[in-house]
Amino acid sequence: MHRIIFFGTSEFAVPSLRSLLNDSRFEIVGLVTQPDRPVGRHAVMTAPPVKTIFNGPVLQPEKMSDPDFRTQTEKLGGDCDAFVVISYGKILPAWLLNLPKKGSINIHGSLLPRWRGAAPIQAAIAAGDTASGVTIMKIDEALDHGPILAIAEELIRETDSGGQLHDRLAELGGKMLPDILADYLDGKIQPREQDHDLATNCRTLTRDDGKLNFTKTSQELERQIRAYTPWPGTWMEWNGKRLKILEAKIAKDTDGKPGEILVNDRKPVLACAKGTALELISVQPEGKKAMSGIDFSSGVRI
Repeated sequence: MHRIIFFGTSEFAVPSLRSLLNDSRFEIVGLVTQPDRPVGRHAVMTAPPVKTIFNGPVLQPEKMSDPDFRTQTEKLGGDCDAFVVISYGKILPAWLLNLPKKGSINIHGSLLPRWRGAAPIQAAIAAGDTASGVTIMKIDEALDHGPILAIAEELIRETDSGGQLHDRLAELGGKMLPDILADYLDGKIQPREQDHDLATNCRTLTRDDGKLNFTKTSQELERQIRAYTPWPGTWMEWNGKRLKILEAKIAKDTDGKPGEILVNDRKPVLACAKGTALELISVQPEGKKAMSGIDFSSGVRI
């Protein structure tokens, strides 16, 4: 039986942790995850999703440099075969990566070396990629740079949001992981180097990244709206306030000024670059509930 410590935090890591817990080839001797955080308007302390499905020892260091964390991890993981790291949210130091016998393994939500970084799912949709996928790799000290154990492709649908693609890739990773990890630990798979010349990068997103840029065409902005749903969301300034754009589709070209909202057959149309336009299907004005574009255009003087 292979001894593993699992490092993970978000929903993306849950299918993979569950698949290892249900596989008799592995013993998950511990979980390392982010500390519980206050969530919502009432700041309710909430455990990371992975913590809710794990019954063994759990470590939740605020910092990787915490001496107590190092002591506990070395004690717990010194005889581990590997660490599995999925959507953990912190960079692991070299001493930690090299602690288990066969190193540390990661699942990344892209077809590496394309889209290294923190937001590969959003980046792939926003860029108009036709496919994304899951890469299982061995971690080295550079970001998403390590040698590859396996890749599986997932087509990006024309209607995919970032959340929808995220969920499919999370499940795909969970299905792949047990067999690939077991084969690697049994010496049946040799990691292969990435083609670093083909690498592209993406960065961590913030809510401010969701502001629509009207130098872009409707096709580019429609992809961004889907890619950034549910996080970080997209928005524009409207009458001095934020108007969240929840859903939109490409409309007929317009002669409106980019960033202007017009009404065409009672439907709100957002003018974009080069005469292109988006029909606003669902929006949320600042301080109000989400509403249809038609209700928005009926209730607001445009």
